[in-house]
Amino acid sequence: MARSPRERKGDRDREERDSEFKDKLVHINRVAKVVKGGKRFGFAALVVVGDQKGRVGYGHGKAREVPEAIRKATEAARRGLIRVPLREGRTLHHDSEGHHGAGRVILRSAPPGTGVIAGGPSRAVCEMLGIQDVVAKSLGSTNPYNMVRATFDALLRQENPRAVAARRSKKVSEIVARRRDGSAAELDASDAA
Repeated sequence: MARSPRERKGDRDREERDSEFKDKLVHINRVAKVVKGGKRFGFAALVVVGDQKGRVGYGHGKAREVPEAIRKATEAARRGLIRVPLREGRTLHHDSEGHHGAGRVILRSAPPGTGVIAGGPSRAVCEMLGIQDVVAKSLGSTNPYNMVRATFDALLRQENPRAVAARRSKKVSEIVARRRDGSAAELDASDAA
């Protein structure tokens, strides 16, 4: 069946949009169903997708074959993207804590050169988000699903100082503590412009 030029253009646009995202397989789980004559194996995949510029999502997919499970998980992750405000495009604006079930994750902003100090699932989320400097600590559950969801909960609590200042009818410099590099004054100057 021949496809119209418009359909082909739509596919090309989708491929370009998808190419900006990178994905990372966090966990794969093999499950067995016992049936007459043996076992049937299935696979569940947990994937994190991000553009490394402040957008990230996670997805879960199940199938009989590993590649199909990963494909389903990747599609689910692209459907559930969130945007997280980053300071200077490299770290978080403030420390935050996230919970999901028994999983608890603490994310702390860090000075330049620190790197991503995080374990397993939290590290994957931070790398796909594009954070270069962060310290993360996972407490409680080590289940990768709970850890990823707790990390997302912590990221959703992140707020941009400009948004907080606007909501409270204050200047950014009144909200942001003075940093050694004077970035609070720079934020105010950009607000005035």
